[in-house]
Amino acid sequence: MAIATATATCPDCGRRVVLRSQPRVGDEVMCPHCEADLEVVSLDPLELDWAWLEPADDEDWDDDWDDED
Repeated sequence: MAIATATATCPDCGRRVVLRSQPRVGDEVMCPHCEADLEVVSLDPLELDWAWLEPADDEDWDDDWDDED
């Protein structure tokens, strides 16, 4: 029995990434060529984009900015 594969292009290095299982939107993969962390963002056509890390809920990003007004 053959393993189903799907391919998409890495947005970082432009090389082909082979996904060995049926992909789903939100699946995270790593490019084997440039090691970019990627996420499946579309199935038709199959498209990958950079996976973004969500900040933890307890982190307050507003504290990182200084108001100089």
